[in-house]
Amino acid sequence: MRKMIAGRFRLVLRTSLGFAALGVGSSVAGAGVVALLLLLQGLPEDVDDRGWVLGVTAAGVVALALVVGTLWTAYLQRRTVVWFTIGRPPSADEAKRALRLPFDMAVVSGTLWLIGALALGILAGVLGSLGDAAGIALTIGLGGLTTVGLTYLAAEWVARPVMTMALDVLPPRGSLPVTVLTRLVVTWVLASGVPLIGVLLVTTPPDLGRNGNPTASLIVLSVTGLTTGAIGTALLSRAVAAPLHRLRIALDGIARGRKDVHVDVDDSSEIGMLQTSVNDLAAGLREQDRMRDLFGRHVGADVARHALEYGASLSGDVREVTALFVDVVDSTALASRTPPQELVEKLNRFFASVVSAVDARGGLVNKFQGDAALCVFGAPTRLSDGPTMALAAARAIRDAVLSEGELDLGIGVATGQVFAGQLGASSRLEYTVIGDAVNEAARLTEHAKAVPSRVLASETTVKAALGGEREHWRLHGELHLRGRHRETRTWTT
Repeated sequence: MRKMIAGRFRLVLRTSLGFAALGVGSSVAGAGVVALLLLLQGLPEDVDDRGWVLGVTAAGVVALALVVGTLWTAYLQRRTVVWFTIGRPPSADEAKRALRLPFDMAVVSGTLWLIGALALGILAGVLGSLGDAAGIALTIGLGGLTTVGLTYLAAEWVARPVMTMALDVLPPRGSLPVTVLTRLVVTWVLASGVPLIGVLLVTTPPDLGRNGNPTASLIVLSVTGLTTGAIGTALLSRAVAAPLHRLRIALDGIARGRKDVHVDVDDSSEIGMLQTSVNDLAAGLREQDRMRDLFGRHVGADVARHALEYGASLSGDVREVTALFVDVVDSTALASRTPPQELVEKLNRFFASVVSAVDARGGLVNKFQGDAALCVFGAPTRLSDGPTMALAAARAIRDAVLSEGELDLGIGVATGQVFAGQLGASSRLEYTVIGDAVNEAARLTEHAKAVPSRVLASETTVKAALGGEREHWRLHGELHLRGRHRETRTWTT
């Protein structure tokens, strides 16, 4: 806990210092470059000995802009700082304000530079000439445009932790306030647009600052263009390449079968939409796995695979299977003397033994019927020795349940042709098996409850089993099963 608080504090401190350094550093650097260009161009050139007034005013404007900019930015961030510092999720309105931070900081910077350009341009016109006013205003305007662009790109980088928390609440959807194209345009302005406009102003009529040094000015413009272009390109590549790298890693993980993939959404542009889509993809795959797991638990893994492979349709086929029916003895009396919760717990332990024995031998627990269960060997998965597996499962279930001593049971096993497939309506299907073998197994179960071994199997089943399994069985006799016209020859173990 202490480490988490310390880590949170470092993150908040780093972000706050980043915003402060961004605001002060960009303004000071921009003002320095503008001052150097004005000096090299000899602007203003018509103010004579009143240049100090312009210089003092310029210094005052810069100082005032730093103070106003800091207070203005703090005012815009006042609500964001609270929830970001304590680490709570923001509300929708708070998240919306946080996502506007880079744009708001650019507006603050642009407004202050515009005021400075107008104020100093007008003062230069009053003290000197219209040429001085135009030269100073244009130079300051280009410096301001550069500063605004860098401020916007850098603010997006500094605000990543804040953006991540805000985008958890308001993921990028629909129309986007920021696009990759926007960033490309800003980067082009920094790397090419502003420097080239500066070159045109220095080298073409009306030759602002005729007493200046155009060569030195061009060198400064070139260095400034290279520097701002490099910084802008680095910020752009970090804003685009880094998230794409994380997305590639996430998609590689999904391709390898990982479903626990999550990408932090820290971008409000198309990249953020792509991050959200990857998270939605991973969540959808997790939900599919969960549904597949629940589907498999309800109908059996084999039935689930069969349904996914062949689809949901009222279809099936006739095949030979071995049916195993197991039922609890005297369940009505048991329910009358046992509390419901305790009875359910006993039945769950009983069914756990049934499922374990049947699954281990390739069978399917087709359905639970109150305190009974129908198990099938040979559908939907075909088995080469279904009778052997069913008889072995019957003995295993009997031994496991009777050893626990909680319930008594009867088990019937029969083999024959049945319909195996989907039954019901197009809106509600159930995989089941229907045929004489299923009915025979159920009727054998009724008689098995009175047999000491608690298991009865049809002679057809025992004779179809492998020799090793037949050795466990002996002839029980002929029984008249309810609903059948002929006697049934039965075996027990």
